[in-house]
Amino acid sequence: MNIQKCLSKNTSSLSGKVVAISGSTGGLGQALCEHLATLGASLLLLDRNEEKARRLIARLTASHPALKADFMRLDLADIECVRSVTDILCEQTPDYIIFNAGIYHVPRFQCALGYNNIFQVNFLSPYYMARRLKSHVQARGGRIVAVGSIAHNYSKIDAGDVDFSTRRQSSKVYGNSKRYLMFSLYGLFDGEAGLSVVHPGITFTNITSHYPKLIFAIIKHPMKVIFMSPKKASLCLLYGLFSDCGKNQWIGPALFDIWGRPKKKMLRTCKASEAEQICAIADDIYNKT
Repeated sequence: MNIQKCLSKNTSSLSGKVVAISGSTGGLGQALCEHLATLGASLLLLDRNEEKARRLIARLTASHPALKADFMRLDLADIECVRSVTDILCEQTPDYIIFNAGIYHVPRFQCALGYNNIFQVNFLSPYYMARRLKSHVQARGGRIVAVGSIAHNYSKIDAGDVDFSTRRQSSKVYGNSKRYLMFSLYGLFDGEAGLSVVHPGITFTNITSHYPKLIFAIIKHPMKVIFMSPKKASLCLLYGLFSDCGKNQWIGPALFDIWGRPKKKMLRTCKASEAEQICAIADDIYNKT
């Protein structure tokens, strides 16, 4: 896949536009910021780690001297921080918001709202922010871009164990949280403009480096060869800035959802009855947040 051809076909100038991105210092986040800077966007890095974010801004501005970039600390596991940042974004709304941050195989703990950190970071906090910011972003003619995952296929929801706290398998816990994020947002927008659900397929980032050290040492080089680089995988996320997704549509790699150019597809992985249940649970959680 030729990156420049893909950019020419699927994007246009973002000069004068502000793009906020969570998880900006991760593998996908950094690659995406590079593309955004090339397109002339102003960046607002929403990240837990100020030192890493400032280093990224310095590196980006060295390559793009005209770049306008700022940092705002956002810890998606801390609901008070999430509320505070959302308050500011409601007053100073960016044109685009990309919910890219995610966690997978990390130590689990219970957050203040009673759900585990995997569920809160991957679903609860971005859903809360998207729900509050939806009308503000739509008024600017912008878009909320939510990063989903093919892992949403790994399980169906369990109303008796909403955040999968009793499950041990990381892929299912992570997949459950992404399933909630994706289908709650489809329900929230219900076909209205202003939403893109995207996914990068499989790429070499911190999320895919969770294996035991010996196994990881063996597989990391083949993974880099077999799967797309973050620079290529992030093109699917970037495409989401320029194209709405209808209900149950998402944008991802064209070939088996793993490789290739960005392509919009219909999802048939969640029955209407389950999607309605997801939306009802999300609505209840939001009203308690």
